[in-house]
Amino acid sequence: MSLPRLRNMEELAKASGISRPTLSKYFNDPTSVRATTRARIEAALKRYDYVPNIYAVNQNRRMTKNVGIVVPYLADPFFAEIARRIETRCIEAGLRPLLFSSHGRTALECDILDNLRAMRPAGVLLAPLGRTSDRSEIEKFCRDVPTVLFDSNLEGIGEAFVGSDNFSFVSQTVEYLTRTGEPPAFFEMKTPANPNANKRRTAYLQMMERLGFEPHLVKIDGEGWNFEEIGRAGALKVLEQRALPTNAVLCSNDRLAIGFLSACCTAGIRVGRGPDCDLRLASNDDHPFSRFTCPALTTAAHDYDNVSNHSVQTLLELIEAGGSFPARRETQFPARLVMRDSA
Repeated sequence: MSLPRLRNMEELAKASGISRPTLSKYFNDPTSVRATTRARIEAALKRYDYVPNIYAVNQNRRMTKNVGIVVPYLADPFFAEIARRIETRCIEAGLRPLLFSSHGRTALECDILDNLRAMRPAGVLLAPLGRTSDRSEIEKFCRDVPTVLFDSNLEGIGEAFVGSDNFSFVSQTVEYLTRTGEPPAFFEMKTPANPNANKRRTAYLQMMERLGFEPHLVKIDGEGWNFEEIGRAGALKVLEQRALPTNAVLCSNDRLAIGFLSACCTAGIRVGRGPDCDLRLASNDDHPFSRFTCPALTTAAHDYDNVSNHSVQTLLELIEAGGSFPARRETQFPARLVMRDSA
């Protein structure tokens, strides 16, 4: 019986057990992999009668191996961590990553995309600012350069998006808090910088309705990306006014929660589950510093590995496909609840 015909490099990787990045390196330059690995690949090509897309491979060879990585705010340890993992995956795939930060500024995000367009990279992994992004500029860029969006999804723009399922974050934290104590209020900025915040608010409202509890939105002033400062100032005001309707708080993201913890320390309010504690605090993201706060922060964690791996894999497939897919791809990975002392 003849083996099924393989249509693309991804199917070859699954059938042969050879990683997709290793196959990509081989097709770009067979001498770039070890002799033993090269022999395995060539045996698999013969066995499965696989013929690569020569047009795409030749196009890739004419292109630089540079890949752009653009994040909205590199000073945010979340973006620093996800960028670090994506950089590592690109290097493993034989690509040369170039990292850029738009520092929360729309004009700078557009300038970075213009510069990348002029550099003619093989592709770009873009985490857009979101609410303040110039959608038309990003849409034009995605038509010119193979681009995969990650973290923040601009609906309908680009060939693919890879990120986290925001509902899975909030559904887990709300379920846990309501099951083990008072239902939480949702602590957020009035004007959030990232569209993920809007999705988390919607998820909170849906979960509270589903569980039969009254929702409480606590909105604080502040714009931009200095979330810790905004969270601290907003929490101090709420605590001074005794405006919390419950003794449990769910923050939109961990950086706001870190600011909230700082405000509690200043106000002499004890956070945690013990009998001598005044309130419980949970959040979303598993910020790299969240385990080191005092108390350590209960949170819902991104699947950093899968988001970074799949972002790079999707970009490689997009490059191989000549820059477009038959239909836009969206991949979202669920969160994982991490229980620590704050709740």
